[in-house]
Amino acid sequence: MQLSVRVKPGSRKGPLVEEDAEGLVVFVRERAVDGAANDGVIAALAAHFQVPPRDVEILRGHASRRKRVEVDL
Repeated sequence: MQLSVRVKPGSRKGPLVEEDAEGLVVFVRERAVDGAANDGVIAALAAHFQVPPRDVEILRGHASRRKRVEVDL
């Protein structure tokens, strides 16, 4: 399943996944430095969908707050 995700790095709310009109919003504590926020997004989505992190992949938007993510359920 492919999803549109908006990421909020460095958030005190994180790790948290919320749904809005445009897709999912993922709040992560990690800052967007050296891919740490991307790792946080993968971990948060894996926990949200109850799948292992290896089943979550960022397809597009590695350097953006808007990402396209694939989750294998």
